[in-house]
Amino acid sequence: MSLFGGQFPELRPFQISAHQALRDGVRAGHRCQIVMAPTGAGKTILAFNVVKETLEKGNRCGFVCDRRVLISQTSNAAREVGLGNHGIIQASNPMLDLTRPFQILSCQTLLRRGWPDNLDVVIVDEAHTMYKTWVDALTVAPEACPRCGRAVVVDPDRPNFPRCEDKFICRWRMPLVVGLSATPFSRGLGKAFTNLINAATMHDLTEQGHLVPMRVFSCHKPDMAGAETKADGEWTERAAEERELVIVGDVVLEWTRFAEGRKTICFGATINHCRELARQFNEAGIRAGVICADTPDDERAILFEDFQWNRLTVLCSVEALAKGFDQKDIGCVCDCRPLRKSLSTAIQMWGRGLRSCQEAQKTDCFLLDFSGNVVRFAEDFEQIYFNGLDRLDMGEKLDKEIRQEPEEHEPRACPKCGHIPFARKCTSCGYEAKPQSTVEHAPGHMEEIPVLCGKRKLASNKLDLWHQVCAYANDHAKPGKDPHKRALGIFRDITGEWPPTRSRAEEVPRVEPTRATLDKIRSQWIAYAHRRAS
Repeated sequence: MSLFGGQFPELRPFQISAHQALRDGVRAGHRCQIVMAPTGAGKTILAFNVVKETLEKGNRCGFVCDRRVLISQTSNAAREVGLGNHGIIQASNPMLDLTRPFQILSCQTLLRRGWPDNLDVVIVDEAHTMYKTWVDALTVAPEACPRCGRAVVVDPDRPNFPRCEDKFICRWRMPLVVGLSATPFSRGLGKAFTNLINAATMHDLTEQGHLVPMRVFSCHKPDMAGAETKADGEWTERAAEERELVIVGDVVLEWTRFAEGRKTICFGATINHCRELARQFNEAGIRAGVICADTPDDERAILFEDFQWNRLTVLCSVEALAKGFDQKDIGCVCDCRPLRKSLSTAIQMWGRGLRSCQEAQKTDCFLLDFSGNVVRFAEDFEQIYFNGLDRLDMGEKLDKEIRQEPEEHEPRACPKCGHIPFARKCTSCGYEAKPQSTVEHAPGHMEEIPVLCGKRKLASNKLDLWHQVCAYANDHAKPGKDPHKRALGIFRDITGEWPPTRSRAEEVPRVEPTRATLDKIRSQWIAYAHRRAS
C-alpha cells in the first residue's frame, strides 16, 4: 500500500532502470535531466514514482502541465495511484491548497502568479515545449534567494546546484528537475537539461506488448508542389489548408474503406480544415467532433466523454490532441497535416494510436496517410523507432531538416512483409536491408547519388561509400586507435563532407570496399606521406 491512500502500480523494468538512471545522474552532478520515452510508455507513472519517493523523504514536489486538459488528467491519474493528497495551482481551481506537499502546476498560471519557493523536485511534462515560464525559473539561478533575499552561491564541487548562502537556517536550493518527452527535439533543450535518459524505444515497447504495431495505408494526398512556406521552410497553415481541403471527400471515403468502425483521431492543417473534415464525416453518418484551442471547457468535456463512450467515432484536431491525450482504444490515426520539417510533430500525432488496450482487444493501429508525411520522414522515423536519441542536439537537427517532396509513384515496401514505407529497417517485422539494398531508388528520400573519383565510380551513393570506408577503417585500425575517427577523416577527404548518418563505424553494415575506393584511399595516404616528407 502507498503511504498516500492507494495502491501504486508495479513498475515496468524500463521504468525502474530509468528511475535508477535519474538517481545516478544526480550523483554525477546533473540537476536538470530529461527522460525520453515513447507516447504510451508510461512516463507519467515513472514521474509519479519520483513524486512518491520525494514525498516519502519528507520533501515537496511539483508537476508542471502546459495545457488545461492535462491538469485534470494528471490530477485524476495521481489519485488513482494513491497520490491524492495534492493541491492544484491553476486559475479558479477549487483544489488550491499551498500547504500540501505535492502541487500540480499550470504553466500559464505560474507565469502570472510566480513560483512556490519551497519545491525540492519539479517534474516538467511535455518538456520539449520549452515555455519561458519554467525554463527561466528552473534552469537559471536567481541573483538573490527567493526565500530570504540573501545571495545565491554555487559550490565548486556541485556547480549545477545553486543554493542560498545561508545553508544552515534558510537552506533554500534550486530544485531537481525531471523533464518528460516523447520527442525532445526542441532547440535549446541541451542548455536547459544536462543529461538525456533514453528510457525505452518504440521498438522495445512494441516487442513487450505495451505498444501495438502501426499499419500504414498510403492514401490520396494533396499536391504540395510550390506551396507557400514560412521563413523556416515549413509550409504555412494557409497553404496546407488549401491543398488539403481539395481531398476532404477522399479522407471520408478512404476512412470508410480502410478503418470503418475504428475509433479515430484525425489531424488537420487548420481549425477550419478540421471543421470541414468533421462536417463531411457527419454528413456521411459518422459521428465526429472538433477539439481545438478555443473549444470551451464544458464542450471539451462533453466531447471527450462522448468519444470515450463511443458516442463519437472521430475527433478532429490540429494540435490539441497531439500531446498528452491518452485514450487507449484509438484504433486509427488519419494524418491530414502536411509537414516538411517537424518530425517531432509527426511522431506525436502517430503515437496517439499506439497504446495497447487489452479491454478493447486491440492488436494494431491503422495510420491513414493523407499528407505524405510517412514517406517524407520514413528514414528518420525508423532511426527513432529502433534507437531513440543519443543526445539532445540530435533531435534538434532532425526538426531543422527540410524533407524533399515524395515523387509520384508507390513508396517502397518491405521485401519481407510488404509494410509501407520502408527505408532501411522495417518498423513492422524488423527486417533490415542488406547493404546493397540501401543504394536502390526509394521515392522521396533516397535518390541514387553516385560518388565519383574522376571517371571511376567509388560507390552508388554517399551512404554506400561511408559503409565501405567504415569497413576499411575497422580492418586497418591500429591497437588503441579509434576506427571511427579514421573513417570520418577518410570520408571527409574524399567527399569534402561529413557522413550522411550518425552511426559509428563499428555499428554500420559491413560493405566490402570497391577496388576504386581502395585505390582512392591509398592515393590519399601516398599524398599525405609526400606532404610530410616535404
